[in-house]
Amino acid sequence: MQLLIVKDLGKMSYAKALQLQRDAHAEVLAARPHRGQMQLLLVEHDPQVITVSRRPDAAKNVVVSPQRLADLGVECVETDRGGDVTWHGPGQLVVYPIFDLERMGLRIHGYMRLLEETVIQVLADFGVAGRRDAAATGVWARAQDQSRDLKICAMGVRVSRWVCMHGLALNVNPDLAAFNLIVPCGLAERGVTSLRECLGGHCPSMDAVKENVVGKFTQAVATHVSKDH
Repeated sequence: MQLLIVKDLGKMSYAKALQLQRDAHAEVLAARPHRGQMQLLLVEHDPQVITVSRRPDAAKNVVVSPQRLADLGVECVETDRGGDVTWHGPGQLVVYPIFDLERMGLRIHGYMRLLEETVIQVLADFGVAGRRDAAATGVWARAQDQSRDLKICAMGVRVSRWVCMHGLALNVNPDLAAFNLIVPCGLAERGVTSLRECLGGHCPSMDAVKENVVGKFTQAVATHVSKDH
C-alpha cells in the first residue's frame, strides 16, 4: 500500500485549506491502529493571507493597518501553528505534511530538522545552497547579488496526538514586496528571498518544484516508517 497520499489543492483560500488539513489530521489519526496512509497537501494560498500565531505580541509584527490590508485584498487570520507572523500568496508553495510522528519515530525537534533537510535537498536539486540558522527555524539562502543569507522557506507546525499539521512555505516566485506588510517570522532586518531571486531566468516552474518536493517527502516517509518504530 502506498504510504503517502498527495493532494495538490492548486490555489485555495487559507480557511478552506485549513479545514482540509483538519479533515486529513482526523483521517491520519484514525488510520494509526492499522498503519494506514499519511497525507501531503500542496497549495498556493489565494487570496493572499497573513497568518498570525498565538504567540504573545505576534500581532505587532503586522506593520500596516487592517484598512490597508483590506484595500490590498490581503486577509489576516489567527492560526494555531507555532512560529510568529508570515505571508502566503501566489508564487509561494505551501506544504502541509499530515504525518504520524509516532509511527515515524520522531518528536518535534527531529521533525523540524527533517523539514529543513528536505527543503535543503530540494533547493540543491535546483542549484541553490540552502542553509540552516541555529538561531532561527527555517531555511536560508543567498542570491548572487546578496551579501547575507535571507529566508527562503518559513516553517511553523502544530502537533496534536503526535500527528502534525501546518508545515512550510517555500518562496518560489512570489511578489516579495508583500513581505513589507509584516516583520517576517518576527525577525527584524533578516529579510526574505526566493528561487526567482536566486536563479533569475533559471527559476523552475511551480510544477517542477512540487514534483521535487513530493519525491523528497515520499522518500523521507518511507525511510522513517521502514525503521519499524
